Amino acid sequence: MMRKFHCILRFNSTITQSSYRQQASTLFCRNYVTDEANENHKNKNSNSKRAGAAGSSKNLPSIRNPFAAAHEKTKNSYLTMVQIFEERDVHRRNHVEFIYAALKHMPDFGVEHDLEVYKALINVMPKGKFIPTNLFQAEFMHYPKQQQCIIDLLEQMEDYGVMPDYEMEAMLLNVFGNKGHPLRKYWRMMYWMPKFKNLSPWPLPDPVPDDTLEIAKLALERMCTVDLRSKIDVFQTNEIKDSLDDTWIVSGMSPEQSKLLREHSRQKALFIEGPFNIWIRNRRINYFTLRADADTEFLAQLDERQVDEDDVTQIGVPFFGRAPPRRHNQLGKLRSVHQQDDGTIFAICATGTSTKDSLLSWIRLLEAHGNTTLGEIPVLFRFTSTVPAKAEEIEGPSNLPAHYSDTSSNKEHPGSRS
Repeated sequence: MMRKFHCILRFNSTITQSSYRQQASTLFCRNYVTDEANENHKNKNSNSKRAGAAGSSKNLPSIRNPFAAAHEKTKNSYLTMVQIFEERDVHRRNHVEFIYAALKHMPDFGVEHDLEVYKALINVMPKGKFIPTNLFQAEFMHYPKQQQCIIDLLEQMEDYGVMPDYEMEAMLLNVFGNKGHPLRKYWRMMYWMPKFKNLSPWPLPDPVPDDTLEIAKLALERMCTVDLRSKIDVFQTNEIKDSLDDTWIVSGMSPEQSKLLREHSRQKALFIEGPFNIWIRNRRINYFTLRADADTEFLAQLDERQVDEDDVTQIGVPFFGRAPPRRHNQLGKLRSVHQQDDGTIFAICATGTSTKDSLLSWIRLLEAHGNTTLGEIPVLFRFTSTVPAKAEEIEGPSNLPAHYSDTSSNKEHPGSRS
């Protein structure tokens, strides 16, 4: 009887220990995945303490997320926390939750583009345990939770444009074997990423400079490649006596655009439109355009003179009947790349403040640098805004506030002549 009693006690103690371990593991996982779960668990602990001692004894102490609680967010502190996790436990329990939490807080530490950090996270995985031993385990994704975790890590590398190397292939081979799905993902990345790495015709420095002026130069050089003779000029608004903003202006204009501006009618106004957005990797730059309405008469004449060389439905044979008519566009005026169907673009610019005063200074600087016709042509501001249109789409025209009812996305603001 005593032996049976001791066996029952030992069995009950084993059950309680296993239940506590399960509770501790789930608590550890929850607290590593999100910070909100830590907050909820702390609130539950405080409420249970108020309720009574019996209820509080069942709750476990919460574990803080080390990445969210770190005071110094640098690469060294990030790698130190990863090393502490590796040395804390031989079995490295909850390594999947730790890796997901580390991936989530990478941008906070500024290591989302660092290959060494991704290797350190892969090194957290236990070696040799997840290698499939037969064909069925390999095809049915042996240990799917761990394999999906590393696949998500590789996808984050792909999203940030981080190229893996051959050392990472050896690490994945030691963890999942040559039949693992993460290694297949690595092979696909190594096939496609080198093909797209240098495919862009507008290469950018790595890393992109932090100076806004340098980013604006890169943006305008990219847009002005439509005309190889375009010239990028950098002006300072303090060159204009009456300017209010003290900032820089990056302007792009080609000799063809200057010629179109000289030939433009003095009775037709020019428009400064914007701001428009252009992305230089993860940096956004606002730019403005100096344009005029399309020359409908000239475009109509071009459409009349155009002859489809591949159209054989009305082919003329000179031996039978009348001779084919002569082409009228042999000596005609050609259409410039800057003359679009919706308007003619004369110049583009990006300013440090993107204000109306800086744009007015841009027009005066263009006039002072060889475009004297700007002093004879009226220039109007036409600022585009998608806020009223989006509000009308969401709220409906009847529910719009009073300050949105009379606002137009293309409302013209009269500016002063240069």
